[in-house]
Parts: sequence; structure tokens; C-alpha cells
Amino acid sequence: MSGAIFLKDNPDVDCIVVDYHMPGLNGLELASALTVRGSYVPVIMITATADAMVERRAAELGIKRILRKPLSNRALLNAVREELE
Repeated sequence: MSGAIFLKDNPDVDCIVVDYHMPGLNGLELASALTVRGSYVPVIMITATADAMVERRAAELGIKRILRKPLSNRALLNAVREELE
């Protein structure tokens, strides 16, 4: 699902997992749009190429977890579990 479709559909979710590189809106842009809407749903971002600017902007948007590719299913499940606790 693209970020734009996610925003349009506005699904009721408890945690959002985004990739930094997505069609249309990137992961940071989606998180920013959610923040503007007043969303407090935790966001986990996955990326292969995080740099200091991406990490700084993610922190500003309240993204506490950036997972680096390649990652294991277990790492992703653990991150989601921890965000939901």
C-alpha cells in the first residue's frame, strides 16, 4: 500500500511499519502527514541507507526505531512487539 492510499483510507492500526523509499510519499513524509493529523500511532521505519539527516528527521517526527536492511523477521516482530507494549 502506498503512503497516499494509507492516508486516504485512514485505517485503524496500532503500529505502522514504513520503508524510507516508497512510491509517492517516502516514510518520513508519511510520518509527517500523520503527525499533522495528530496521530500518535508508533511508526517503525525500515531503510537500507539511513544517514544522519534521515535519522534526525525521523527523531523529530517521533520515529523511535529505524531498522536497517537486511533484517530478520524476528527483528521486525520484536520491534513491533516492543512498540505495542
